[in-house]
Amino acid sequence: MRLDKFLKISRLIKRRTLAKEVADQGRITINGNQAKASTNVAVGDTLSIQFGQKLLTIQVESLRETVKKDEAANLYSVKKEEEVK
Repeated sequence: MRLDKFLKISRLIKRRTLAKEVADQGRITINGNQAKASTNVAVGDTLSIQFGQKLLTIQVESLRETVKKDEAANLYSVKKEEEVK
């Protein structure tokens, strides 16, 4: 599954176009490598996403094409959340 689509479906980022912009700015890494919006995400991958002053590290738990709002958090688990200075 594409990175931008995973971020939208998991509701980490609300819109796919916004997920693409964040990836194009170089603020997302997958397993330590810089990621583009079209990069494939697999179960077990570790994603690091920088939201302003916050760095969120998650692990992909499952991939689905559609998911209900209250089940979206089941697609990933948060490894750590830290402030960036």
